[in-house]
This record gives sequence, C-alpha cells and structure tokens, in this order.
Amino acid sequence: MRALGLLFPERCAVCERPGSALCLKCRRALTRLAPPVCERCGSPGAWPVRRCAECSGRRLAFVRARSAIVYDERARTFVREWKERGRRALAIEAAALLAEVIPPPDVEVLTHVPGDPERAWKRGDVAPQALARALSLVWDAPAVNLLRRTHALPRQRGLSLPERRRNVRGSIASTGPAPGTVCVVDDVYTSGATADACAAALRRAGARRVEIVALARAVR
Repeated sequence: MRALGLLFPERCAVCERPGSALCLKCRRALTRLAPPVCERCGSPGAWPVRRCAECSGRRLAFVRARSAIVYDERARTFVREWKERGRRALAIEAAALLAEVIPPPDVEVLTHVPGDPERAWKRGDVAPQALARALSLVWDAPAVNLLRRTHALPRQRGLSLPERRRNVRGSIASTGPAPGTVCVVDDVYTSGATADACAAALRRAGARRVEIVALARAVR
C-alpha cells in the first residue's frame, strides 16, 4: 500500500493538489450552511421561518431536513469525484463535514437513500450508504438498510421541481417494519422529492418521526 501511495499519491478531490483526499484550503472554502434556515426543509434565508417558499403548501413526510454545505461548484466537484470516479475514501471526508455542521439527530437508527440498482452496479458503491456508515461511527448510531428502489429512474438532472417530484413518486419502498424514529442520509438534497419519498415509505412502515440529513444542498 505504501508503494502504491508513492506511485499514485492521494490528490484533493477539488483542486487535485497532492497530499490528501480533501486539502485544508478546499475544505475551508466549502460554504457551510448556517442559520437562519427554514425550520422544516433547511433552506437558507434572511430570517428563520417555519415554512419557506420552497416547502410551503407541500405535505412533507419528514419533520426536518438539514444539510451541511451549499451545493456550489466546489461541492459538485467533490461529489462527482466521490460518486462517479469511485473515490470511496471521500465518504469519510463527507461524514466529517456533515458532523461538523449538523448535531446528531435524536433517532434510533440511520438509514440511507437507496441507490438505483443499475448505477450502483456500475459504480460499485452507493454514496448515501457509504455516508451513513461513516456517520454511524461518528454519531455512534446504527446504520441499517430500511429502503429499496421499486424501479429504476431516469436521471433527475435538468428536470423542473414538479417533474422531479412526479419522477420519484412510488419509486421507493421499505424493506420491512421501520423503527419509530429514523434519520435518512443522502449525499445531495435538491428538491426534497427523494427525501420525501423515503420518509413517506418509512412512515407507511411504522416510523413516527423521520429526519433527513445530507452533505450538500442546492440553494435557489
């Protein structure tokens, strides 16, 4: 392993500087999401609100969603390296970033947004699952598989918010009975459609309270 490290030194996922998977400069440059945010979905704003324009009027199955960083160009580069180029060690960096910003939720277990089976097979890993496992060590909470995809989805990229919500409807189901309190872990919170579908499946399976945490959040 040491010889491989000499031949192929670790490089920063954002700037490609050799030395570490995420260099200190790029880690500091990632924009943390701090209050004030929407009490329900975690969208940042000028002042705290119970429901923001993004989630007002929607029947959401989760009680709260929180994300650690803004999904800007640096964060996109980080996530792309992690998910599409198979750099699995970045899950540990992602967990450290998330735990730095978000306190541990008061839940019985962590679970993750299930990956599309075909894409998971091609990539060899499911990023939210790897993140949940890494977080379970940081937060000392069990990470379990509670959700599954019922069918493959077309890519969400480029779809409008209503299209994203329609796209994921009915695409996620529970694997069995769910504990009373669950936290669903995801890599990126975009429209909240996937988070809501996961929470709805868990609620149908018996969960009373579902929270969402994600590494990054798209900010409009």
